[in-house]
Amino acid sequence: MTQESTRERRSTSLHHLTATDAVALFRSGELSPVELLDAVVARTRAVEPVVGAVTEELLDDAYEAARESEARYRNGTARELEGIPLMLKEEQPIAGRLSEEGSLLEQGRIADETHPIVSRILASGAVVHGRTTTPEFCCAPVTHTALWGITRNPHNTAMTPGGSSGGSGAVLAAGETVLATGSDIGGSIRIPSSYCGVVGFKAPFGRIPGLSPFNQDTYCADGPMARSVADTALLQNVIAGPWSGDQASLRPTVRVSGEVTDLTGMRIALSYTLGGYAPTAEVVANTTAFADALRAAGAVVEEVDLPWTPEKVLEIAWAHFGGIMGPFIESVGEEDAARVAQLMPYTRAFIEAASSAGSFAEGLAAETGFYRPLGAVLDRYDALVCPTIANTGMPADAACTDSAEVFSQLMTLPFNVVGRVPVLAVPSGRAANGVPTGVQVVGRTYDDPTVFRIAAAAEAELALTSNPDWWPAL
Repeated sequence: MTQESTRERRSTSLHHLTATDAVALFRSGELSPVELLDAVVARTRAVEPVVGAVTEELLDDAYEAARESEARYRNGTARELEGIPLMLKEEQPIAGRLSEEGSLLEQGRIADETHPIVSRILASGAVVHGRTTTPEFCCAPVTHTALWGITRNPHNTAMTPGGSSGGSGAVLAAGETVLATGSDIGGSIRIPSSYCGVVGFKAPFGRIPGLSPFNQDTYCADGPMARSVADTALLQNVIAGPWSGDQASLRPTVRVSGEVTDLTGMRIALSYTLGGYAPTAEVVANTTAFADALRAAGAVVEEVDLPWTPEKVLEIAWAHFGGIMGPFIESVGEEDAARVAQLMPYTRAFIEAASSAGSFAEGLAAETGFYRPLGAVLDRYDALVCPTIANTGMPADAACTDSAEVFSQLMTLPFNVVGRVPVLAVPSGRAANGVPTGVQVVGRTYDDPTVFRIAAAAEAELALTSNPDWWPAL
């Protein structure tokens, strides 16, 4: 490492280092895993009273793991994520620890199994030091609950970090950790990635193993979140791949890269509206800047038309949720009025909407027709780029009980309806209110490497997240 690159890395506060830079410093001996853990723990102490994104800290185990990582760097046995601080979305259970799903009805519940990606992360040498907030049962695009309170966006604390992986987005933006996990059934990785100015990957169905019942749900995917495309790839390569406990998990393992390459010869489709969404002028301008960055990297970028509307997306999705997620949440209440009364208003609204949806079979048939225009676009182009969210933020305590109003802003759900496409959410700029904006890079079915290649090139051209001023000072 040159003196210049060392100074450049040190110009970013330790708590906002990327994982790839941290590993380089660990290997050179300029930084230790314990020192980096100290930095993110101190940052958590400083900002958590405002941000409110952590459900519990796991510091005894974390410091033991950090000391082991120090030894492994000394003796040459470092693993893929050795020494990197990481927080887990609370939804992903750890046997013997709390699994409360943000709900008063689940308060004090202890998990009896560990999620496979958690096991893989621990085996990779990552230093797991905390768990992050979600909305109740992960069924809202905001993160506030009666159990854990309000989680706020570090870029503008009056606004939400998004949901349902809002705690993970917030801790990354605030510098409370280096890597984080999320899950996505309607945009739950990509919404917080956009609002918090971080990177998140909704893998195609089956790429990352899961637990019952949602491992069988084609809309649902666990996934990585980070402060750069390369870091997201680093975590994705640890958690992806077949697992004997999940018959839906895919073989073989597909690895991705955050390496920056020239995009000459690539053709990329661009849609600002997907047909029926209405992004704000700031979102459009920042999406245009992202498209221009792709052109600067050598790609041909052309606008295309799609026929999707928020109303049609919701009609199809509610039929799906009515067959799987809605009944799962409803069963917790057990039709007991006192228990139902303890649910968050957005949870009750979700159950009501799901229970009044069309048939599951009709929804499946509609999903096939819904995919065809996208399939035709991806026959002609290597990927599609579009905004992640049409607006520039929602209040931190937004009710989110009107699904039609909320989902008219979230351009994420279409790519859960067609859940076999990989989607990488990447920052595109910032709005006047301080809240970041983002785009989605959507690939052909199961073509994960291409979306990472495209996003890495645009990220390098825009140089947003590599600028220390991108991250909130709080």
